[in-house]
Amino acid sequence: MNSLVLGLVLFFGMHSVAIVAPGLRDALATRLGAGWRVLYSLVSFAGLWLVGSGFVAARMAGPVLWTPPPGLHMLTALLMLPVFPALLAAYLPGRVQTTLKHPMLVAVKAWALAHLVSNGSLAAVLLFGGFLAWAVLDRISLKRRPAKVVPGLPAGPFNDVIVLVGGLALYVAMLLWWHVRLIGVAPLAF
Repeated sequence: MNSLVLGLVLFFGMHSVAIVAPGLRDALATRLGAGWRVLYSLVSFAGLWLVGSGFVAARMAGPVLWTPPPGLHMLTALLMLPVFPALLAAYLPGRVQTTLKHPMLVAVKAWALAHLVSNGSLAAVLLFGGFLAWAVLDRISLKRRPAKVVPGLPAGPFNDVIVLVGGLALYVAMLLWWHVRLIGVAPLAF
């Protein structure tokens, strides 16, 4: 459990600098240049690795806070439906991106909420609840911060098609094959 908590602190710590101290984040980015991106990436990756390995170790050993009723995994599958299209929309400008405003945060919130619904262990609550709380706080803080121009791919007429078709294809692949291989849990086999 300690690895999970330390990983969450590292990951959210780096991802929250702009939330709690946007001036500090801008000053560090200006002062360190590419070094800021390297530091940000290394600390974030270390945090994410600790989160993953800590969750794997803690999810079976930690206390269970609640046991989801049978069949609730189908609600999780339904709530996961917009996640992959939203992830793709974060990188492919179009109507979906414009509608969602911050599609990456929409994806994180949907992913976290979906998994909170069907996971009642303390480790799951820390992991998914932590990501949900962070995404909500980040979205609130974005309303108060000046908008930044982020370089990205050009807008195109087919971006929304790629977002929807590609996102749904990724969703099906995760649901039917990847989740059990990567996470060790078959989402539809409850």
